[in-house]
Amino acid sequence: MKIALLGYGRMGQAIESIAIERGHEIVLKIDKNIESYNLEEIGIDVAIDFSIPDAAFKNITSCFKAGIPVVSGTTGWLDQYDEAVEICNKNNAAFIYASNFSLGVNIFFELNKRLAGMMKNLDEYGVEIEEIHHTKKLDAPSGTAISLAEQIIEVNDRKNGWHLETASDNEIPVFAKRIEDVPGTHTVSYTSKIDDIEIMHTAHSREGFAKGAVVAAEWLNGKTGVHTMRDVLSSLFE
Repeated sequence: MKIALLGYGRMGQAIESIAIERGHEIVLKIDKNIESYNLEEIGIDVAIDFSIPDAAFKNITSCFKAGIPVVSGTTGWLDQYDEAVEICNKNNAAFIYASNFSLGVNIFFELNKRLAGMMKNLDEYGVEIEEIHHTKKLDAPSGTAISLAEQIIEVNDRKNGWHLETASDNEIPVFAKRIEDVPGTHTVSYTSKIDDIEIMHTAHSREGFAKGAVVAAEWLNGKTGVHTMRDVLSSLFE
């Protein structure tokens, strides 16, 4: 595939390395001004977006208007997600957004949903989420932690929201810690007077996130419509 990288920070560079290892070609690297490029003339099969929140919507929708499929892992712009989906469908493009592209994290999401369903009627257990990332991560809590919280809220009638650090009885507290050189650790804890139950995912490097994004791009190439990482996982594990 011919891949455009929208955002060429540490994640973009990790994606470039994985993509080349898997036989793909990087034909465009954009840090900011996407409007200075004629995307239709470059011959892009798929774009992978790990840009900054302020640039994400413009980057993604410019690709859609050129008929280019987009895989996006940028967080902090989702107030415009529905508008982006509308532009995607209008231009018969393709889109996958995920708060985390790591294949391990997406398996962790499935475990989280399963555990939340098992725990939903056990009101003696409280639930909380902790995430730890490197000090250069801009948003807190992480998009992955928010996704974990929303999965629990979807099945647990006793929870109708989440809140950073302090939470009411009907909210899930989410704790965000920033420590130098930590790629990402997420823990979901259920605690009672009798015992504790925890599930945890720990990333050892950015390679897992980068590989998952490239795998998603490979899967999306040639498709149209809006998809999820669950669709990608289904094709891998069927």
